[in-house]
Amino acid sequence: MTTTPLASIGIDIGKEVFHVVGFGTDGKIAFRRKIKRLALLEVFKRLPPSIVGMEACLSAHFVSRALRQLGHQPRIIPAIYVKPFVKGQKNDYNDAEAIAEAALRPNLRVVREKTQDQLDLQALHRVRSRLVSRRTATINQIRAFLIEQGIAVRTGAMALRNSLLAILENRQDEISPRMRDLIVGLYEDWIHLDERIATLAGEIDQIGEKEANCQRLMSVPGIGPLISTAVVAAIGTGEAFERGRDFGAWLGLVPRQYSTGGRSILGRISKRGSKYLRTLFIQAANVILMRPHNWDRFSFGAWLQNAAPRLHRNKLATALANKLARIAWSILRNEKTFDATHYEVIAI
Repeated sequence: MTTTPLASIGIDIGKEVFHVVGFGTDGKIAFRRKIKRLALLEVFKRLPPSIVGMEACLSAHFVSRALRQLGHQPRIIPAIYVKPFVKGQKNDYNDAEAIAEAALRPNLRVVREKTQDQLDLQALHRVRSRLVSRRTATINQIRAFLIEQGIAVRTGAMALRNSLLAILENRQDEISPRMRDLIVGLYEDWIHLDERIATLAGEIDQIGEKEANCQRLMSVPGIGPLISTAVVAAIGTGEAFERGRDFGAWLGLVPRQYSTGGRSILGRISKRGSKYLRTLFIQAANVILMRPHNWDRFSFGAWLQNAAPRLHRNKLATALANKLARIAWSILRNEKTFDATHYEVIAI
């Protein structure tokens, strides 16, 4: 390693081994080294404080916080912005070198470092999302087994739950004992998943009641504990975005652009960023669209009434989700509740 000043350092983070490349102030490679994960802090203690770049990945936030405590300036860079700087074939050292070069770009968008509370809250949402997916798969498998026996149940999880035990009891001559045992086992899995999901939802509700930013976000129509805590877990107070439209673009709620020769060509929404958050905001928009008698109560009610006749319902839901996302960012940055005054609409 070196004790001379460095322009930047790039770290290619692995599960057990890190590859590190440092650039000197003359722009040349000062060192290249492979180190164990456990030796990371000891190695960087001997290096002068520098800009340290790393790709956004698992443990990137933990490494960033550890290096910041040592006096370095960590920068978490999205992998898509690192790719143009890779030279030659892909290997760990070339990746680390590309990360070090990308970290020097002053106008490069970096990922905001998350606190431990944000990571914990984000983990709650990820576990809940996984359990919901497993529950849906379990319900679909029960329906598939029943339809193979010629038994169709009307749509809706509640309809299946209410009629499943009665079907197994009344149609014993149509369902074999082995198949019945399998379906009963799946039903028990379904009940267990419901209990796990309810427990996690209760924890999320408690956090939403205690967190001031979540309370302010829940003043927005259609936003409850689930969306408010997910937003806080993802962006904190929204410092990573200069304006609300940047947050909407990060969620992928804006048209995909392909412009050339002075022609602006807009397509479908880009679907970039967090799919989970984008889905939640569109669900919130659909909830609002289901209750048109409440539109007059909101400051964006006039806009919604003008847009409803000329837009398809899906387009209207996407546009409203984008507006809700902008409002959410404005609330986080200005620390005001929605519709306390009508200035929030101007700030969007």
